[in-house]
Amino acid sequence: MGPRVTAVALDAGHAFSKPRQDSIRLVAGLGVEGDAHCGVTVKHRSRVAVDPTQPNLRQVHLIHEELLDELNTSGFELAPGQMGENVTTRGIDLLGLPVGARLKLGGDAEIEITGLRNPCGQIEAFRPGLLKAVLGRGADGSLIRKAGIMGVVLTGGEIRPGDAITIALPPEPHRQLDRV
Repeated sequence: MGPRVTAVALDAGHAFSKPRQDSIRLVAGLGVEGDAHCGVTVKHRSRVAVDPTQPNLRQVHLIHEELLDELNTSGFELAPGQMGENVTTRGIDLLGLPVGARLKLGGDAEIEITGLRNPCGQIEAFRPGLLKAVLGRGADGSLIRKAGIMGVVLTGGEIRPGDAITIALPPEPHRQLDRV
């Protein structure tokens, strides 16, 4: 089986975790309908405090389920949605995608990848030790962020667990993901 959506979640409030849903609706240019991070301008509270007019490059948060498997093996007991993601995937190297990659989710919805999620202190408050587990160092000493990726909605549509994911890469040269 190819890349697919394994879970979807949203929360109208700014809680760390998001309750799982049977389906979610993506809205072009805005994000996940009904989610606290839905909107044209940034909704993440720390970013709003700096400049509330910034464009929202974090409309949809995706995490690969393989990360949850790895973290659960380390004793964290995490389920989809608990790390705040809207879409949990399986069978796709999310962290290896370049900026501008497009993911078609299900029949209609399409998102463009903007960058990496930068995990904050809330993740540590949620599960002690989790922040360190989702951060690493490359051989060159560079910081590796594993807590998922962010994107903007290009084409709206409903997505649900089991939906296929199709990947379209941007023209080369590819730009490596960085925090957004």
